Amino acid sequence: MTSKTETVEGAVAEYVTAMIGGQLFGLPISRVQDVFMPERVTRVPLASREVAGVLNLRGRIVTVVNMRARLGMPKNEDGKPPMAVGVDLRGESYGLLIDQIGEVLKLPDDGREENPVNLDPRMAKLAGGVHRLDGQLMVVLDVDRVLELSPEMMAA
Repeated sequence: MTSKTETVEGAVAEYVTAMIGGQLFGLPISRVQDVFMPERVTRVPLASREVAGVLNLRGRIVTVVNMRARLGMPKNEDGKPPMAVGVDLRGESYGLLIDQIGEVLKLPDDGREENPVNLDPRMAKLAGGVHRLDGQLMVVLDVDRVLELSPEMMAA
């Protein structure tokens, strides 16, 4: 479902990069609606810790998912305000809270690898593969898996 461009070398996928807990993640650009600074997130009673709350984004109610909690990482203590990446799933709008937004990368499809066996299981369950970049690993987030919030998490 990534936006693919055919080149002489082969298919290329574009990713919006994001940092979460010091790890580089990539979201397929075709799934990203917008990037914004979340303001006035309203906590939802009885919601899991993965659901940070809801907010109003240009007249739409958006469920905000705390990606640090979703990945089993500790809260961010650096004092910097989080960013959010807007995505849609079956007509519902979601905001994924991240630490920092990066750039858009165009990477060859044939450079994408299966999840390594030593990838943290919390990341592996949300990942759709990895790209090895200069000195770091970019984990490709599968937006559908990220938003597979169990019914008890969405009870609110």
